[in-house]
Amino acid sequence: MITLGIETSCDETGVAVIRDGKILSNEVASSLRFHKRYGGIVPEIATRYHVETIDRVFKKAILNAGVKKSQIGLIAFTYGPGLAGSLLVGVSFAK
Repeated sequence: MITLGIETSCDETGVAVIRDGKILSNEVASSLRFHKRYGGIVPEIATRYHVETIDRVFKKAILNAGVKKSQIGLIAFTYGPGLAGSLLVGVSFAK
């Protein structure tokens, strides 16, 4: 079975594709450069970054895994703990 994993609990957008326990791809986009000047994670910036990047990260993950969307049998996502807005992006994308 092919599993899609989505991680958006804080400032990084992560998408992984796994087949029968073997990681086929693991893609991460970080918004750290946007937070540096504030001295820490700004929840609104993190959420906006997830919205802007999750589709691109997803497409890169399935391309690098060599699978099609139709082959995904299970979707897993971070439910918590984390930043509420960031988590909502991952949940919404999973749906």
